[in-house]
Amino acid sequence: MPNEKRPSVKNDDVYEALREDGASKEKAARIANAKARGDKPSAKGGKAAPYEEWTKDELYERAADIGIEGRSKMDKGELISALRNH
Repeated sequence: MPNEKRPSVKNDDVYEALREDGASKEKAARIANAKARGDKPSAKGGKAAPYEEWTKDELYERAADIGIEGRSKMDKGELISALRNH
């Protein structure tokens, strides 16, 4: 894989394991780099309200920030699902 273009990755073993489990390149790189820095990604969570408490407009805005396609035709439940699976 040395010639394959991919995001900058600090921990190749974690990245490859996540990709084999089906994670996107972006998500695998983000987690692998967090682990390489010594971060505990799951320990940072919990500061925002659950998506179910967000308004549809707030969910739409977050989906736009992330770049989720098709968001304009999604209802609130679909936006939540898309954000969680990104």
